[in-house]
Amino acid sequence: MRILGIESSCDETGAAVYDDTEGLLSNALYSQIAMHAEYGGVVPELASRDHIKKALPLIEKALQDSGSVPEDIAAVAYTAGPGLVGALMVGAAVARSLAYAWGKPAVPVNHMEGHLLAPMLEERRPEFPFLALLVSGGHTMIIDVSAPGCYRIMGQSVDDAAGEAFDKTAKLLGLPYPGGPLLSKLAEQGVSGRFHFPRPMADSPNLDFSFSGLKTFAANTIREAGDTEQDRADIARAFEEAVTSILALKAGKALKQTRYKRLVVAGGVSANRSIRKGLQALMESLGGEVFYPRPEFCTDNGAMIAYAGMFRFKMGQRADLTVSVRPRWPLDTLEQKYDR
Repeated sequence: MRILGIESSCDETGAAVYDDTEGLLSNALYSQIAMHAEYGGVVPELASRDHIKKALPLIEKALQDSGSVPEDIAAVAYTAGPGLVGALMVGAAVARSLAYAWGKPAVPVNHMEGHLLAPMLEERRPEFPFLALLVSGGHTMIIDVSAPGCYRIMGQSVDDAAGEAFDKTAKLLGLPYPGGPLLSKLAEQGVSGRFHFPRPMADSPNLDFSFSGLKTFAANTIREAGDTEQDRADIARAFEEAVTSILALKAGKALKQTRYKRLVVAGGVSANRSIRKGLQALMESLGGEVFYPRPEFCTDNGAMIAYAGMFRFKMGQRADLTVSVRPRWPLDTLEQKYDR
């Protein structure tokens, strides 16, 4: 059984074909980073227009690379939310049009569930139950995954997501968009211990996060410390260490509460080396294991949507022909059955 997955939630257009016996057969992706870099961030209207241009050629490539024809496809899965409403509408319209033309079911997928299940695309995959830490530009959350499709959000960001804080701090350091990966590269040249950033909400009784204050602290530190290349590198190092520390601290608390020994880390920021190193050390200290998707599956992609779509399709979930999306779609509100 094969599923075509389509991703268009923000600034990447993706299409992939997943087979439940052969695994991932193809994964075509186009990133809009170069286009949005001119404006210093994602421009929703431009993102939507570009998805319109790229969706069908990428779908054709995904089908060709997988050796598939429409008759081989059991269903068409697509990202229905959360995300930019215009971008989501493009993917939903294309997916449901193809499903109608091919006489196949359409399956709406929650974007965050796609990220959460992305490690399942690897040969080394976690068994249920496990704790999931989703860290991206739009979300930071800790989820108790007790069984397939059963999610309980234990904590999440009350303001900026971790990835958003990375990009904003990078901009303060004079780095171009997208700044998060460049900040991490700069941090490699920094000296640890020169600056110490706060650990927001470290002592709070809950598992929520707050990252907006780190951006303000960075701005004040930059203004007071100077702006040499070494100053900037040391500040980047201190910022990254603070984010890594708070993620590990909160994840550690959640693991103790659930008594799980498996941690899944996914989302765009999960590709960060410092964060991976910190969480690996955490799990080693607890005698547990940590699981990540490969770097190309950390950011938005069609492969994770195809996999999640296969999972939801086998649960009997379908969509009617109404083209509707959910720009806000909390992960813990997913039902065992979608609307038919």
